[in-house]
Amino acid sequence: MEAPLAERIRPQQLEDYISQEHLVGPQGSLTQQIKSGFIPSLIFWGPPGTGKTTLAEIIAKTSGRPFYQLSAIHAGVKDVREVIEKAKQSGGLFSTKNPILFIDEIHRFNKSQQDSLLAAVEKGWVTLIGATTENPSFEVVPALLSRCQVYTLKAFTKEDLSKILTRAIETDPFLSSKKIIIQEEEALFRLSGGDGRKLLNLFELIVNAFNEETIVITNEKVMQLAQKNTVLYDKTGEQHYDIISAFIKSIRGSDPDAAVYWLARMIEGGEDLKFIARRLIISASEDVGLANPTALIMANNTFQAVSVIGYPESRILLSQCAIYLATSAKSNASYLAIGKAQQVVKQTGDLPVPIHLRNAPTKLMKELGYGEDYKYAHDYPGNFVDQQYLPNEIVDIKLYEPGENARENEIKKFIFNRWKK
Repeated sequence: MEAPLAERIRPQQLEDYISQEHLVGPQGSLTQQIKSGFIPSLIFWGPPGTGKTTLAEIIAKTSGRPFYQLSAIHAGVKDVREVIEKAKQSGGLFSTKNPILFIDEIHRFNKSQQDSLLAAVEKGWVTLIGATTENPSFEVVPALLSRCQVYTLKAFTKEDLSKILTRAIETDPFLSSKKIIIQEEEALFRLSGGDGRKLLNLFELIVNAFNEETIVITNEKVMQLAQKNTVLYDKTGEQHYDIISAFIKSIRGSDPDAAVYWLARMIEGGEDLKFIARRLIISASEDVGLANPTALIMANNTFQAVSVIGYPESRILLSQCAIYLATSAKSNASYLAIGKAQQVVKQTGDLPVPIHLRNAPTKLMKELGYGEDYKYAHDYPGNFVDQQYLPNEIVDIKLYEPGENARENEIKKFIFNRWKK
């Protein structure tokens, strides 16, 4: 069976690689490393379909190294160990041609699976290249991350996507044999969500649907044909962002039915459950906040439980948390407060700390009066004493405005009774 278009025209050398100039352009941070063949272990972090796998293959080919590839979706510790054993036989600690082990979607490996890579990377049996669409700071264990350099791939621009289509038409034998006129590109770009691989495979699907000698691509024709062939949820494309947005906005809007519906759409589409759980933690603080502080505990516990339990049981935990947040009182006061505070800092710069609040660890600092007039709150009735805590220049500023809900009405009374202002 013939390979998909994206695979048929995959670049084989750096000169054919499109975009990521900051990495592989003439002054790119990876360019010289690739040409010299001295490659450290790497993590490629970027949106789907931006050339992470292609770049790994080019590195291996250019440096003349054996290339082993695993997908974290299907591989386990046993598979990793088998590949490492093969790599040890074809390379070695002092070899300049250490094999490259490429692991796609490395963020899907759990801690034990990632730990199984440590010795091989540390001892130089393999040069690891991992690809991830998720922030490696959260998804790659610190011990492994510290042994790798992280390179960020940028999303394709419209110009990049146009170049990819042009290259496909000019270099693929099947497409170059046809007369193809791209009259409009917007629908192709929108449906592909900036994913180069998805763009090419969608483009091939559209071209194959034409029987005419001259193929004219228009937005209307693309939408007509794509609607018959696209799936309901694409976890790597535009809907990934649209549906998580609808999910969070449904929680913010206190609609548990809509929240659970969008949750089900993501689960049925194979979305990463930890991605959903992380967004629930953010919503618990941004949208519920001090109206119900328990919401953050619930969301954080949900994330921890999902990380341990996995699918399918995790869907129940996510549903419980989503419904809890949707039906909770809401407040974005904490979210607004930190935004205001950051703006004040940007406008006023590094204002000096009031001298009575400063620490005085040395004799000189004590002689200069550091901390001299500080009043220890616990020495006063109700564990409170009226004293200044803000810099003089902004002493009257108000950043936190309690929301209108039962919990924050109590906070409002607390603040008023203490400060009378």
